[in-house]
Amino acid sequence: MIRPVKGKTPRRPAQKKPSSNQKDPVGVYCRVRPPAAEDEECCIEVISGTTIQLHPPDGIKANRNGEFKEMQYSFKRVFGIKTSQVELFNDVAKPLVEDLIHGKNGLLFTYGVTGSGKTFTMTGSPGQGGLLPRSLDMIFNSIGPYQAKRFVFKTDDKNGMEIQNQVDALLERQKRESQQSLLKTPSSKHRLDPEFADMINPGEACKAEGADEDSSYSVFVSYVEIYNNYIYDLLEEVPIDPIKPKPPQSKILREDQNHNMYVAGCTEVEVKSTEEAFEVFWRGQKRRRIANTQLNRESSRSHSVFSIKLAQAPLDADGDNVLQDKNQVTVSQLCLVDLAGSERTSRTRAEGNRLREAGNINQSLMTLRTCIEVLRENQMCGTNKMVPYRDSKVTHLFKNYFDGEGKVRMIVCVNPKADDYEETLLVMRFAEMTQEVEVARPVDRPICGFTAGRRQRNQAFKEELSRRLEERGGPINADSTSIISQLLQSLPPLPPSEITDPSDDHTLPRLIEVLEKRSRIRQMITEEFNKTANMLKSKLQEFDGSLSAKENLIHDQRGKLGEKDKVILNQKTEIDRLEKKSKMLEYKIDILQKTTNIYEEDKRSLQQELENREHKLQRELSEKKRIEVRMQGMVTDVKLKWEKECERRVNAKQLEMQNKLWVKDEKLKQLKAIVTENKGEQSGKPQRPSREKDRVAPKRSASPSPAPTGPPVRPLHRRSHSAGGERWVDHKPSSNLELDTVMQPNLPNAIKVSAPSERALSKCDKYVLTHQEIASDGEIQTKLIKGEVFKTRGGGQAVQFTDIETLKQEVPAAPSRKRRSSGNDPPKDAAMDGDWTDVETRCSVAVEMRAGSHMGPGYQHHGYQKRRKP
Repeated sequence: MIRPVKGKTPRRPAQKKPSSNQKDPVGVYCRVRPPAAEDEECCIEVISGTTIQLHPPDGIKANRNGEFKEMQYSFKRVFGIKTSQVELFNDVAKPLVEDLIHGKNGLLFTYGVTGSGKTFTMTGSPGQGGLLPRSLDMIFNSIGPYQAKRFVFKTDDKNGMEIQNQVDALLERQKRESQQSLLKTPSSKHRLDPEFADMINPGEACKAEGADEDSSYSVFVSYVEIYNNYIYDLLEEVPIDPIKPKPPQSKILREDQNHNMYVAGCTEVEVKSTEEAFEVFWRGQKRRRIANTQLNRESSRSHSVFSIKLAQAPLDADGDNVLQDKNQVTVSQLCLVDLAGSERTSRTRAEGNRLREAGNINQSLMTLRTCIEVLRENQMCGTNKMVPYRDSKVTHLFKNYFDGEGKVRMIVCVNPKADDYEETLLVMRFAEMTQEVEVARPVDRPICGFTAGRRQRNQAFKEELSRRLEERGGPINADSTSIISQLLQSLPPLPPSEITDPSDDHTLPRLIEVLEKRSRIRQMITEEFNKTANMLKSKLQEFDGSLSAKENLIHDQRGKLGEKDKVILNQKTEIDRLEKKSKMLEYKIDILQKTTNIYEEDKRSLQQELENREHKLQRELSEKKRIEVRMQGMVTDVKLKWEKECERRVNAKQLEMQNKLWVKDEKLKQLKAIVTENKGEQSGKPQRPSREKDRVAPKRSASPSPAPTGPPVRPLHRRSHSAGGERWVDHKPSSNLELDTVMQPNLPNAIKVSAPSERALSKCDKYVLTHQEIASDGEIQTKLIKGEVFKTRGGGQAVQFTDIETLKQEVPAAPSRKRRSSGNDPPKDAAMDGDWTDVETRCSVAVEMRAGSHMGPGYQHHGYQKRRKP
């Protein structure tokens, strides 16, 4: 008995990895579902066979410019609302089925919002079969005549395939038939379920070209569900308890020896027809519905994966049995995935367990988006980031497809109603990103090196043998019979060899002669055969020589071809590098373009803001000019008013001063007259004038006395405030001289400084400045200028001068003014009054020490005339 042989899933050989130029982008298609009602608001418009446009519905928030933005998205092909299931299958799924028959893997999944038509696209409805039943029908139409008997191929528990001999396969078939005879009645053997009988239409059958007639095929199907990130087998034979339902046992993912992921312990059913395969799928659908009903689950919140596994192995040299060679067994797989609905949890209005389910579904879809995004970034930017396949069971199960184990195609199903606009927008962005991911193209793998047409020759031989058996009633080899008959006809016939008489001398000599003749003919035939053999040998040698020469030529040509291949490979590598660089530059240009657009928008907004501010500034300047003109008018009016007032006051003051000067002149005249009169009397008879004469003398003036303008104001003698209890700043400049006088000003609690400072002024409330100057008589005159310290609004300190004390030294030996005066000198009272006027007309000085100033006190003179002494 021949031992079973394990096959392996087709995988790229490690030493023969496809280069980067052998990559195909993920094929992304879009299908638009027809609207539920004719008057329903739609947000999707099909622009062309490859482009759709999204229109924001009413109520959607506008962009920053206040306008609704319409966006366009491109796909490999867009299927409108009038697209039939046959047209969709021919464009999307048919190439994947052809690759499956040729030993290549494929992955097809539907993606979209709940209610967008994913299940209808994958499964279909009565009379309109979807991609799944049409794929099964095409597979069995293509390999139907070449299918192996049941149980010749057998799956193991490690994602491998075993090949059994005819005896073991027969025993298993008999065992299986006996079990089915106990479970099913003969009347129900070929009856189809009416729920899916109309989905399979024989009139729309299609067939793949290029199926290997020298191979045997067998189809295995499996059906799993991924719910809450757990994997459940929908084909597992588990008794269902309607009273106390139990959740099914979850499965785990494992990795086989070829690093391919598979569901450990998953049921794989061998099917031999489209009806049987779809019946198995429908049985899994029923179990899924029952489990969802008993466990209170929603079918739209789980992913379903239907896998079609096709095992093929070449026939042996006789073309009768499957070749028992594990290296020649090929297993290809096509996965049809119906992903769960992609919508936000807030839109589902779920609570409790339902909310957790929605969160898990969104998490798995988010992981799929993340994996696609990382793959895209690695390919476009040349990075080597780790793709997080293990974060979700969906991505972990199909990671081999994205690593180059087969083609990947996605159908994006969209619902044009306005309520799904935001979810549809997210789906479109994911689809747009998925199109930029490239998957390595799988390498073709030869089946075997036997001569083609083995099955056909074996079939022809069997038919000819059957015909001859029917004609002759026994097994005869036609080729050997014809050769023997030709040899017998070339030899002379044997004479009768019966000897009846001992004296018969004719029979034996005739027999000997015939035999000798036959021997000569045989020898001639042998010589002719040897001659022909030698000729054939020489011909073969010539053919060998020419063949070796041709082989040498072919070897040389192969060497040249290898060099050309190296050149082509280098050129392809350079082209690939340039394409990668071009993609990178395009990606950077795209980023720069987006950045430029952002900057342009910011520039426009800033320019608008600048224009607004310029307009505002112009208005403020015009308002300022208007206020300045108004203030200038007011200042001019006030200035004219004060000029008139000052002129009036000056005229009044001049008149007053003239009156006072006239009074003084009169007094001086009277005094002069008295002095002159006294001198005359002293020269004759000295006599003192009486008081009456003194009082009458002023009345002798010829000019009348002017009426006084007002009572004379005498400045009160004010005592120095330095004796008080306030704290003083005693400012004595360093240029002052020490006079060593007995009378010195005494200021208790005083801070003595040579230059005033803000710090000293902030600690005191009084200020005194000691100022020295030379008087008119040449003596040093000391003035004590006193003031009060107060704080200013600017945070500094200011001094307002309030009083002046004068300290003056006189020499006793100096002549008095009266004695120096003469008749020609000006009146002394006038001189004294003039000196007094110079001191009295001095203005008070305000000193302000500003915060942060380093220039010392600044003096600001505010002049106003004080009253003069009478």
